[in-house]
Amino acid sequence: MSKAFTRENDDAPEDDELDDPEPLPKGLKNYMTPPGFQAMQEELRHLLRVERPKVVEVVSWAAGNGDRSENGDYLYGKKRLREIDRRIRFLNKRLESATVVNPQDQKNREQVFFGATVTYARDDGAENTVTIVGVDEVDSDRGHISWISPVARALLKAREGDVVELRTPAGLERIEVVEIRYAD
Repeated sequence: MSKAFTRENDDAPEDDELDDPEPLPKGLKNYMTPPGFQAMQEELRHLLRVERPKVVEVVSWAAGNGDRSENGDYLYGKKRLREIDRRIRFLNKRLESATVVNPQDQKNREQVFFGATVTYARDDGAENTVTIVGVDEVDSDRGHISWISPVARALLKAREGDVVELRTPAGLERIEVVEIRYAD
């Protein structure tokens, strides 16, 4: 059998396995805020209407130039097309499984729930502000953390003034909820 039809490493995932979104822990829903859901929809729309057609055009032009084995435009274009298609499948799966939760609809604004922006103080007096969002919306630069992260899990259902225990690799840390806000 030709080596072209075998995998070098039997432990390596097949291409289809690479398309699967990072699985959520069993039994948990894929919560998303409306802006996060809209951003994923816009990315999907952009890939389908702009990126993919451009790459397909380049690949078909390059294919018409003859020998494909040494044609950089063709080889790069095919690779980019696979990446785009993989991302499209990922986005479709995530959007299909999403449960959109609007933090503005939260009735109990006294407690920390999905979508809350929480300021908390550590034992050393340092204050951090985080917004609890879906797993696909995490952005540490903006302070957006996943609702299944250890910090978010420690904060969920807490009220202003509550001291909760956060499990860290260094051990238990006590953090105090200073402020809870929901976007209006």
